[in-house]
Amino acid sequence: MQQLIIFHGHVQGVGFRYTTRQLARRFPVTGYVKNLPDGTVELFIDGDQDDLEQLVTAIQGRFERNFTRTEVTKQDTKEHYTSFDIRR
Repeated sequence: MQQLIIFHGHVQGVGFRYTTRQLARRFPVTGYVKNLPDGTVELFIDGDQDDLEQLVTAIQGRFERNFTRTEVTKQDTKEHYTSFDIRR
C-alpha cells in the first residue's frame, strides 16, 4: 500500500525529516520525506498497512505538538523505492 501524507504546522526546522527517516528504518517501508516550499512536509510511504500505520503513529507521537493538520491520500503509483530517503 502507498500513502502520501502532507504535514502542516511547525514541521520544518525541527528535525522532522531526519527523525522520520530514523523512525522509518524501524519498519519494512520505503519512500521519502521532503520539505515543500509552502512550509509543509511531504511523506510518501510504501509498505504493508500495519507498518504504515505504526510509522505514522510513531511520527505523530514524536511531533504531535507541531501539527496543525495532516492530509492523507492513498496512492497507487508505478513508482517503487528500494529504501527510505530524505529528498531535497
